[in-house]
Amino acid sequence: MIRRASLVIVGALLGATAMSVVYSAGVPAQAAGSSTYRELSIFGDVFERVRAQYVTPPDEQKLVENAINGMLSSLDPHSSYMNAKDAADMRVQTKGEFGGLGIEVTMENELVKVITPIDDTPAAKAGVLAGDFISEIDGKPVRGLKLEDAVQKMRGPVNTPIKLTILRKGADKPIELTVVRDIIAVQAVKSRIEGGNVGYLRVISFTEKTYDDLEKAIKKIKAQVPADQLKGYVLDLRLNPGGLLDQAINVSDAFLERGEVVSTRGRNPEETRRFNAGPGDLTDGKPVIVLVNGGSASASEIVAGALQDLKRATVVGTRSFGKGSVQTIIPMGEAGALRLTTALYYTPSGKSIQGTGIQPDIKVDQPLPAELQGKLRTEGESSLPGHIQGQNETDEGSGSAAYVPPEAKDDVQLTYALDLLRGNKSDPSFPPQQQKAAQAKPADAKPAETKPAPAPAKP
Repeated sequence: MIRRASLVIVGALLGATAMSVVYSAGVPAQAAGSSTYRELSIFGDVFERVRAQYVTPPDEQKLVENAINGMLSSLDPHSSYMNAKDAADMRVQTKGEFGGLGIEVTMENELVKVITPIDDTPAAKAGVLAGDFISEIDGKPVRGLKLEDAVQKMRGPVNTPIKLTILRKGADKPIELTVVRDIIAVQAVKSRIEGGNVGYLRVISFTEKTYDDLEKAIKKIKAQVPADQLKGYVLDLRLNPGGLLDQAINVSDAFLERGEVVSTRGRNPEETRRFNAGPGDLTDGKPVIVLVNGGSASASEIVAGALQDLKRATVVGTRSFGKGSVQTIIPMGEAGALRLTTALYYTPSGKSIQGTGIQPDIKVDQPLPAELQGKLRTEGESSLPGHIQGQNETDEGSGSAAYVPPEAKDDVQLTYALDLLRGNKSDPSFPPQQQKAAQAKPADAKPAETKPAPAPAKP
């Protein structure tokens, strides 16, 4: 099993565009034609005119950044330039930990509302409670701030204090708490036991911690449910926007004994790379059902596609987002970075899901509550302006509704998966037919060689 191989391949959790490849070394560029240099000369002239004569003095750095992003956005929706702040944020997201307080928050009535403090974090120890409203941060009002700005203010270097002013129901006056920041690890995998006999694994995002969190979750489930009683696992990839490619490979490998997980194919044939699973199924061959919907993109589609093609799991839900391109993160000057689409990825059967998505083996629609009907727009890669046309893309396109009920009792897709695992429902697609034959590779096949290398926000 590949396990925790530190590949050169990493990525950014940036919505549905989140899967990237990082190369620290640059690639020599071919010289441009003379007409290109003439156009660049015109660009320089325009820049100087704007800088010198625009009605108000422009921010020169923003002019250059916007010009670069204009060039990149004309290529596809996932290529972009990240300035130093954006690149730093990406690194924080992919690392899966940061200096902060340990609270999940949202914005309500122009105040930051605490959804829940995370156990054993500075916020929980200081007495922050679910339902609290944060009205001031270090004596400055929260009103007028965007949620991401408030979150950024609460994050910071470890062992530094921050003062929160809290409005709490039942308290006759505001409560002031001083919290000392510490390392906060974002949970990449959540798990539980459904009905005493099914392991539920929800992969929230693919960060550096995802495989380790998954391994711990599976061990915990196996310790709590005897093997002869455990019916199988639900791997929930709904609303998962993607992340690190090496983690997608390792998560797939966790359920496989052998077989190609994914291949990436670039502009030149010699850039093709293949990644194989190695021996060691963490679930001991127990049945697996993968849940996907329109919010499943990129790295989550790699996992669903691998387990589906290799007949290791049955995919249930609705068509996934269809983001099948690979972005290379190239470090630039002053700690910025270029995110450039350099390849497409292919499932083990050789299928590109760019613009088509993963079609579930069993389609199960999740009804929308009355208050969301007509208000939730279905989006997929195929609907993004300027997206790369997939080789299998049709007018049907990709994507579907990206909605999961907050309560498990209302979750039709999860209920369907549980009924299949427990034998209360049957379908020709479950369990996958000829699973062992479909996974078969030569017994001495070696994993593809890899090179070592380099969710809601929580303050």
